[in-house]
Amino acid sequence: METNLRSEYIKLHISVLLAGLTGILGKLITMDAVYLVWYRLCFSFLIFYIILFCLRKLPKEKPVEMLKISGLGMLLGLHFLFFFASIKFANVAVGVVCYSLEGFFTSLFEPIFYKKPFSRSDILCSLIAVAGISVIFHLDTHFRVGILLGIISAALIALYTILNKVAVQKKSSKNMLFYELLGGSVFLSIVIFCCMFCGGMSFEVPSLMNFAYLFILAFFCTIGLYILQIHVLRTLSAFTVSFYGNFEPIYGILLAILFLGEGQQLTFSFYAGMLLILLSVFLQSFLSTHKHLEKVC
Repeated sequence: METNLRSEYIKLHISVLLAGLTGILGKLITMDAVYLVWYRLCFSFLIFYIILFCLRKLPKEKPVEMLKISGLGMLLGLHFLFFFASIKFANVAVGVVCYSLEGFFTSLFEPIFYKKPFSRSDILCSLIAVAGISVIFHLDTHFRVGILLGIISAALIALYTILNKVAVQKKSSKNMLFYELLGGSVFLSIVIFCCMFCGGMSFEVPSLMNFAYLFILAFFCTIGLYILQIHVLRTLSAFTVSFYGNFEPIYGILLAILFLGEGQQLTFSFYAGMLLILLSVFLQSFLSTHKHLEKVC
């Protein structure tokens, strides 16, 4: 049992590492956020469809169930849209740090959905993360639009994680991801059609380099990432999955500094806020471990 739990945490950590790479790819892809997300979802769905077709494992769900799962895909698509818009308006570091608020929103939403009391330790750790965001928000005013978009993105992914936790108990991770990608693709297609028809937005075709980045984003950072996260939700709580997402800023910022030279754009207030967020991660890990040991004893 302990070995299985350890393997689930390893899978979760790998998924967080892939999530950290997502921000870098979002910055490297020189496309509007709406088209970036649309291509990501469509490519992911097509690749996943081809894989399942070749393996003769295409999922089958009743129409009602298919619509429910596709609805989660719409929520995921909205999260992607706000996340990449945050990166475009600010930078990778701001986008991934705001993503850390997922744990805060999950600590608020999860007790409501599961009708259980609020956890004081979860709230405390999440508030420390919020304090970190506040430090950056108030002192780095030129990042405010990106931060607001990032906060909305964090709330959406927290809601998605919780609803996924409810649905995944009765569905395979393969079926969940297939119809979520389908739902997200259809939803973004409708959004783009409306923007082109009503707003005069022109269609955008990716360059060869953008196409390569989109393929990596679709195959590894979408299919691989979400298969892992949907799978670990069978064993781990939604809050645990969400809170381990706080490690994403570490990977994202290190990669952004290494490949994009973003270190010159980051001020002392940013690093101070980031340290508060990281403190909340380690504090939550310590408190969770302490609670587990108490139950065992």
